[in-house]
Amino acid sequence: MTESSPATTSLIFGMQPMWVAVGLLIFTYAAIMTERLNRAIVALCGAVLIISTGILSQERAIQGIDFNTIGLLTGMMVIVSISRKSGIFEYLAIWAAKLAKGNPAGILALLGVVTAVVSALLDNVTTVLLVVPVTLVICSHLKVPPYPFLLSQVIASNIGGTATLIGDPPNIIIGAGAKLSFNSFVYNLTPVILIILVVHVIAIHLFWGKSLRSTPEAKARIMALDERAAITDKVLLIKSLIVIGGVLVAFILARYIGLESGTIGIAGATLMLLFDNVGKSAEAQTESVTKVFNEVEWITLFFFIGLFVVVAGVEHTGFLKMLADKLVAATGGELKATGLGILWASAFLSAIVDNIPFVATMIPLIKSMAPTFGGPDGLLPLWWALSLGACLGGNGTLVGASANLTVAGIAERNGIPFRFITYTKHAFPMMVVHVAVAHVYWVLRYLP
Repeated sequence: MTESSPATTSLIFGMQPMWVAVGLLIFTYAAIMTERLNRAIVALCGAVLIISTGILSQERAIQGIDFNTIGLLTGMMVIVSISRKSGIFEYLAIWAAKLAKGNPAGILALLGVVTAVVSALLDNVTTVLLVVPVTLVICSHLKVPPYPFLLSQVIASNIGGTATLIGDPPNIIIGAGAKLSFNSFVYNLTPVILIILVVHVIAIHLFWGKSLRSTPEAKARIMALDERAAITDKVLLIKSLIVIGGVLVAFILARYIGLESGTIGIAGATLMLLFDNVGKSAEAQTESVTKVFNEVEWITLFFFIGLFVVVAGVEHTGFLKMLADKLVAATGGELKATGLGILWASAFLSAIVDNIPFVATMIPLIKSMAPTFGGPDGLLPLWWALSLGACLGGNGTLVGASANLTVAGIAERNGIPFRFITYTKHAFPMMVVHVAVAHVYWVLRYLP
């Protein structure tokens, strides 16, 4: 099999390489959904099989890995790992609770908004890891059921993460694959996300907020909390704000300074490590850096690496181009039908499978449609349809997005039932409403 042509005719185990690659992709998806094996192991097994069967050479497999995405994820993980030690996220949660005067309904709404905003600036998995434990403490003080708060924060994290390049892993992959800037995501997606966030807050209030009650004594306990005491390291807080602010400015100016998002993320992480270790002894530096690197989500990173290789193998055989041609034929090459098809298909499929592997598969598929829509610029509305569908659709079920499973795990460890069916019953209808809002927005903004 040659590397130059995807339309290879050589056989693997008596089968066409295209169907071997597709079979491995299906196997990888199915194994991820069963959750019997860690998803990083599954993805790496798929990658090894793609290479060992000869579908991709080792060199081509390496080329299939999007190191810009890996760099951005790694950099942001390091920045958050260090900055969280300052107590800034606990401060925000307590501040929101006190702003609502200890009123459970107000806290429910404000914590949802805080979660969405932080998720837009960081990634949504990191956000829920930081905000949910504080939420559980607040609920304990108020003596109110934590489930509505956790459900709201899961959904809000995925909504907020949709607004920016760095907020949700699918956006990171789309941005890197389609060469879209931080500013492009903010300009195209933030307006509709603000509307959807308002819809979400109102729905959560109508379903749960109105019925939440707490005693005057419980409210007094909330008001007695000192948010300033949550800031355990003011010097680190200042350094963290400087680095995070600098990284966001660099994302905004990326086109002018000529740096990719992955480079900016790694540069910010490097600066954060430098700030955190200057003046420490060699032994203390080693201990500090080791601790930070231990908190990097290596499972997520290696999952991405394996998945990129599997998808590159499927793309190399020509299957995705064939699929793109059939989709274009089915929609008549018409932008509205194609865009809305991608939006709703992405939403429903991302609710069934994790939206990360789904988006990784869709990117080369959409790229294959460029000739039909007049080149790469003609694909821009389709990228926004994919982002809105995949990120918002991830709210539909527990397996739809990584943040969902993260919160479910925290809840279960704290003795709070967070079941698949119960979650889906509440979240899926809200997801459909959010995607419907995105549908209207997409039509009004991108169709002549």
